[in-house]
Amino acid sequence: HGKENVDSRHSRGRGGETTRFHTVNVAQPVRFSRKCPTGWHHYEGTASCYRVYLNGENYWDAVQTCQRVNGSLATFTADQELRFILAQEWDLEEKTFVRKDQGRFWVGYQYVITNRNHSLEGHWEVAYKGSSEVFLPPDPIFGTAMSENENVLCAQLQCFHFPTLRHHGLHSWYAENCYEKSSFLCKRSQTCVDIKDNIVDEGYYFTPKGNDPCLSCTCHNGEPEMCVAALCERPQGCQQYRKDPKECCKFTCLDP
Repeated sequence: HGKENVDSRHSRGRGGETTRFHTVNVAQPVRFSRKCPTGWHHYEGTASCYRVYLNGENYWDAVQTCQRVNGSLATFTADQELRFILAQEWDLEEKTFVRKDQGRFWVGYQYVITNRNHSLEGHWEVAYKGSSEVFLPPDPIFGTAMSENENVLCAQLQCFHFPTLRHHGLHSWYAENCYEKSSFLCKRSQTCVDIKDNIVDEGYYFTPKGNDPCLSCTCHNGEPEMCVAALCERPQGCQQYRKDPKECCKFTCLDP
């Protein structure tokens, strides 16, 4: 029923009669603009979403907050992923316990102390076992709030807010008392996000965020697949109109 952009062409058919061809609406290439909920940063290399939470929490509370959003404290699989994290603007200067030029946040590693004799010795471990291909930090800077009774310290990644420092990838790793309060970085798998910014579960139909509210797709591994598009008739008796960007076949008439 496409009645917009009708292009009539004539040609001679058999027997000399005129054949009229109508070109109706043609589906355009689809662009999907989001694979993460609002507030999360998407990285194609790991098909993951990342978010810094600025409300200061101790390590164990930060773990639970990440789990409530179907994620975990971030670990990194390669140096490229870490560079992506360091290059982001996380708005770390908003909280009073964070310096304006730099920020530290909990990530998903723990430093296990094996020797306290002359100097602290130990090794990094992944706090929550996930991918086997995990990048482990180098030797840490030890925090100031350490207890002699603690045999496990928790990882803080320090990044810088100034663009010149951020884009050079400057950073530090700290082994800190796990009960200190800090911002923290959550990581979760990319997901399907519908046009109204709702998260869609695997296998469900949805309209993806993008430029076409008339698409219906199936969510598969965080990607919209098997999409079907609807075409709308223009509103009758209205010369000028505006399409609703979030509702299929809904128009606002702009005639006087």
